[in-house]
Amino acid sequence: MSSDQALASELVRLSRDLGREDRSLAILGEGNASARISDDEFWVKASGQSLATLTSRGLSRCRSAGLLALMKGRAPADSVVGEALLGARADVSGPKPSVESMFHAWLLTLPGVSFVGHTHPVAVNAVLCSSKARQFAGRRLFPDEVVCCGPESVLVPYADPGLPLARAIRTRVEAHRRRLGCVPRLILLENHGLIALGATSRAVLASTLMAVKAAEIFLGAARLGGPRFLPHAEVVRIAGRADEHYRQRALGLLP
Repeated sequence: MSSDQALASELVRLSRDLGREDRSLAILGEGNASARISDDEFWVKASGQSLATLTSRGLSRCRSAGLLALMKGRAPADSVVGEALLGARADVSGPKPSVESMFHAWLLTLPGVSFVGHTHPVAVNAVLCSSKARQFAGRRLFPDEVVCCGPESVLVPYADPGLPLARAIRTRVEAHRRRLGCVPRLILLENHGLIALGATSRAVLASTLMAVKAAEIFLGAARLGGPRFLPHAEVVRIAGRADEHYRQRALGLLP
C-alpha cells in the first residue's frame, strides 16, 4: 500500500469514527473530513457521502492551489465556485469534492495541521444555536477540556456554507493566531457545527469528543444556575504544564 493510499485509509477510519450513529456527531450526508497529502494536494470527503459509511471511493483527491485562489479578491459567482471544485480534482473521473473543500484546503496549510474533521454534534449545536455560543467558545469548564480543546476556541459568526464560510473562518483564525500565537484546536461555527484540527487523526477525534462532553456539561450547568468556569490563570497553567504536554503526545494531540 502506498503512503497516499494509507493516508486515505486513515481518513476513512476517522470519518467513520466521526459518523458513528451512537455519537450523534453527524447523520446522513452531514459533515466532512480531510487529510493533507502534500503542500499541493489533500484528500477530502466527496459531496453527498455519509461519514458513517464512507469508503475510499467516496474520497476526492484535490489540488489546493485553485481552491486557495478563490479565497482572494472579490467573491466569484456560485457557478464559478462549482467549476473550481470540479477543476480541483487531481483525477477528473473522481467524485465532486465537498462544498466545504475551500476551508479544508486553507486549514491544511496551517502549521501542524494534517487532519481536519467537521461535524454537527447535537449537544454542541444546542449551544451554538443559542445566545451563549461566545461564552462557551471563550471559556473552559474543566482541565481535560483545556488539554484536548486548547485554552479557547475560535467562534465564527454564521456564514453561508462554501466560500463565504471559508473566508469567515480564515479571518477569525488569523485573528486568533495574532492574539494567542497558536493554531486553534477547535473552530465553532454559529448555527452550524464544529471543526477540529490536528496533527493526527486521533487528535481530531479527541478534540471533537471532548468538545461534545464540554457542551453537555455546559448545558447541564446552565440548568443548575449557570456554568462556573475555570479561572483564566488556571487555564493558562494547564495549557503550559509539561506533564499535560506529555499526555497530549500520548493521546496524539501533539506530533
